[in-house]
Amino acid sequence: MNRACGAFAIACLALASGCARLPATGVTPLKPASLSELRGYVLNHTADVDQFRLRGPFDVVTHNDRELLLSATERIDADLYLSAPAEKAPLVILLHGHDNSKEDHAYQALHLATWGIHSLAVTLPNKGPWVANGRTLARIVALIRRQPEIIDSRIDVSRIILAGHSFGAAAVAIALAEGAPAAGGILLDAAGIGKSLPGFLRKVAKPVMLLGADERISPVRDRNYFFFYIRSNVAEISITNATHEDAQFPLEPALEWPGSEPSSATEEMQITFVSALTAAAFSLGHTGSIDYAWTSFRDPIADGRFFHPKKK
Repeated sequence: MNRACGAFAIACLALASGCARLPATGVTPLKPASLSELRGYVLNHTADVDQFRLRGPFDVVTHNDRELLLSATERIDADLYLSAPAEKAPLVILLHGHDNSKEDHAYQALHLATWGIHSLAVTLPNKGPWVANGRTLARIVALIRRQPEIIDSRIDVSRIILAGHSFGAAAVAIALAEGAPAAGGILLDAAGIGKSLPGFLRKVAKPVMLLGADERISPVRDRNYFFFYIRSNVAEISITNATHEDAQFPLEPALEWPGSEPSSATEEMQITFVSALTAAAFSLGHTGSIDYAWTSFRDPIADGRFFHPKKK
């Protein structure tokens, strides 16, 4: 079995017991022998976000419902997605938004791991308080920095990246403001949490990429705060026709109850979000900056798939 097919097979086996379905993205034709080889190839060729629409070349092992013991009384429920290479690799920690859970970021986490980036999707109180969730997230990062073996010995603790959706994105920014020892943050259609947020955002000193939905059709509260109040090293793009729900990517379809509003998310837009997320994570994890990702967005900005780019 070749490496690309192996990645697909492992993912399918890991998910076969449920009703999850992998989207038909295909798998990259790249067949690197190591993460270092993949990193060298990607960074030495033209930056291209569209290459990350495909699943990556590496096998993934999934551990669902892992418990992180944050203290004697605090247990964090998490799903872990480990990429196959033996080398140390970045880790992305994904946090859901309001009324959601780790399962809503399952495909994003899996996809990142196929590209050599370990992922941990966590569930925190999904109705907030989001300031407290941000501080918990900072403590999770600090714990993994001290004891990477509780996740995996191949975690590169200098390259931990935080990613969050909606109010979870606000929690990511709060974690960075509170000194979480992370390499940077990725905000998935970030939503504001109230009057305290600007004070936190002014203290963010790590690179941040904001990947937004199309506010013309799917506005969220105070998204403009993030670019405005973070002082530097922040960039933002919007994805044309994407909705707030597209910034998630559950592997199981949401249940629709009689009388409930149908989901506005589409697989095409979710894949666009996951490609941008992967470019941002690859950029932060392998260069320590958002510049590679920003350059990779050039073509979709030019052809209108991404719009309203901002960077400072």
